[in-house]
Amino acid sequence: MKRRDFIVALGGAAATWPLRAQQPPGTVIGLLTSTNLADWTTDAIRAGLQEQGYAEGRNLTVILRSADGHFERLPELAADIVNSQVALIFATGSPVPARVAKAATVKIPIVFAYGGDPIADGLVESLNKPGGNVTGATFIGSALLAKRMELLRQVVPEVTDVALLVNPKGTLAERQIKDAMTAAERLNQRVHVLNMSTLSEIDTAFEAMKGLKIGAYIVSTDPFFGFIGQKRLIELAVRYKLPGIFNAREEAGAGGLMSYGPVLADTWRQAGVYAGRILKGEKPSELPVMQPTRFQTVINLKVAKELGLTIPPSVLTLADEVIE
Repeated sequence: MKRRDFIVALGGAAATWPLRAQQPPGTVIGLLTSTNLADWTTDAIRAGLQEQGYAEGRNLTVILRSADGHFERLPELAADIVNSQVALIFATGSPVPARVAKAATVKIPIVFAYGGDPIADGLVESLNKPGGNVTGATFIGSALLAKRMELLRQVVPEVTDVALLVNPKGTLAERQIKDAMTAAERLNQRVHVLNMSTLSEIDTAFEAMKGLKIGAYIVSTDPFFGFIGQKRLIELAVRYKLPGIFNAREEAGAGGLMSYGPVLADTWRQAGVYAGRILKGEKPSELPVMQPTRFQTVINLKVAKELGLTIPPSVLTLADEVIE
């Protein structure tokens, strides 16, 4: 499913995923996101639904509502989805869409997919027994920050000042800042927290890193960095010759130096499977929250060369994939 096949609805305008003329709607579900999703993400959701026998244009219509990074729009968009009498709401892009959807309905099943702690974020009662009308999949991205810092330290052991890039408008920053501070103390590093939620603020942050003599950076888990800001982060890292670590293989593959995290497509696909199972009659309250089982370290040697870095053999042996 390519992004050009999507018609993104802002402010409640009508759209489907994708829009197909003269096709019977079949089962209708809503897709509520905090930001526009990458093609590989929507492909994975679609694959999970297809595993359960649901395909757009045949027996499924998906109504898409994206806040395009403006979280304040989510309540209105969620209300529009609920009023469309959908059979299920798929909420992704952070815990906020799922929380907003949960506040909008206690009857319509909700399936989430994002990188935080669904218990701490108030989505479920427990991982094994979610309770209520909400379940889904988490790729626990925010819980892996310390591991990423350790890997980056092995690549640039001489660096003492590192930057943690966070989105203050998201909901995953606070825990990651605490984890970064704890890890930095153990690694004998100093963490500088840099806030950014727009592309221009990414530019400002990289200029600030230059002035602070930052030697490396860590990208926190947040949909802003994974989707909206990814390209700009990668461009500026090469321009400023700054090594950094990202959350997923997709980012290293797009030009990031390195990444560590779960196989993200698996998470969205599994959430899509859950959506299909619920449409067939299973209850969200009885479907345990899924967690990732596959993790991977990816090193991009081409980018390392552009940055003037030599990746230590000890790190290369840890890599599940080396991009040359």
